[in-house]
Amino acid sequence: MGLSQIIFLVLTAVVFFIAFKQFGAIYQNIKLGKDEEISGDAGWRWQNVLLVAFGQKKMFKRFIPAILHFFIYAAFLMTQVELIEIFIDGFGGVHRFFAEPLGGLYTFIISFIEILSVLAFVATIVFLWRRNILKVPRFWKPEMVGWPKLDGNLILVGELLLLVGIFSMNGADTLLQQLDPAHYPDTGNLAISSWLGPALFGGFDASTLHVIERFGWWLHILVVFGFITYLPFSKHLHIFLAFPNVFFSRKRSRGEIENMPEIMNEVKSMMGLVEDTGEMSEDIPEFGSKDIFDLSWKNILEAYTCTECGRCTSVCPANMTGKKLSPRKIMMDIRDRAEEVGKNLKSGSDEFISADKKGEGVTLSKDNYDDGKSLFDYISNEELYACTTCNACVEACPVMISPLEPILEMRRYDILTNSSGPSDWLPMFNSVENGGAVWQMPEERAAWTKEDN
Repeated sequence: MGLSQIIFLVLTAVVFFIAFKQFGAIYQNIKLGKDEEISGDAGWRWQNVLLVAFGQKKMFKRFIPAILHFFIYAAFLMTQVELIEIFIDGFGGVHRFFAEPLGGLYTFIISFIEILSVLAFVATIVFLWRRNILKVPRFWKPEMVGWPKLDGNLILVGELLLLVGIFSMNGADTLLQQLDPAHYPDTGNLAISSWLGPALFGGFDASTLHVIERFGWWLHILVVFGFITYLPFSKHLHIFLAFPNVFFSRKRSRGEIENMPEIMNEVKSMMGLVEDTGEMSEDIPEFGSKDIFDLSWKNILEAYTCTECGRCTSVCPANMTGKKLSPRKIMMDIRDRAEEVGKNLKSGSDEFISADKKGEGVTLSKDNYDDGKSLFDYISNEELYACTTCNACVEACPVMISPLEPILEMRRYDILTNSSGPSDWLPMFNSVENGGAVWQMPEERAAWTKEDN
């Protein structure tokens, strides 16, 4: 085994070990949410995966960005074929493993990858221009200042480095096939490299071309390794999580708001629809969600799936009118809170154990966790109560995320558990409680049904 193989083997093992730990931490953070069974109609779910997650169906509501995104997405998918060959070459100490067995098919596949790569290059430049020069408004909202903005640019720069690696490798390889055919198998006339290689490297000798080819090969794999380890910290985690998130989407109508069983049973009891047993629990129930532990695991999965594209915020009527609410920020805040809690739980420190649950032999867990903070430290009431529940954000999301659900859950907690809420909402609550209608009326809403005809 040569030195190059050993380095590649060790580097691959380290990268995948780090990635396994990072993705494992994300999985544990998602599990901090409440259990929720989401099942049924597997056919509908797989259809969504194929059309929405894999087929990018909802992206095409904005055609030009969708086409540009598709170029990068298709190039990413097809490049995995070449990446498989790179891994085989790296582990086996061979070169262009598939070239001879596949023959003309190999030429077609690599040529297709190169054409897609050129299109991806164009799309990447356009996206960098839109973000940093054109300054599309949804990329310059307050929540995008700092790391989110840098994250988007880093990925695009990484895309450019990957393309440099691909064409350096293929371009130099095209010339080396003529100078050293014994070690460089014939790939045929590649669509781009067959003319780009001679144009860029035509005057170089074999040793220089070998260095360029190796540079491109290592740059390609190092960018991939960097991407794998960077992904858990990036919005581009949606590349993987979009598929399970779409699969586990709720089938109910977007306009349907889930009832709270405690409230629903109480109302039924008041209306005589169920028998009142007279039994009352000593514990006062908590309604809605105060922290990530009260949200569903699906809500946290959605937060990690968020692409930060801002389509939800750009169509939000509250945001359009200058209000503080940004559905994208809601999902980003939930993810940040999950990260904070996960990091604290991993530390195992006794300082995060709730004061009433501390004791000898008690270890930190999500059941006794308390750091004195909650989602309300991330998301203000001003944001929560600006929401009109119009579902525009849900409709706009390309990966079927529902920012509305955590907003409603937090509002329920604030109103029902904290007995709080906007002062101008209180007359409505009183009217509903006393008269069964949102408007104040001198008699009960159903009084007309009791009038004599």
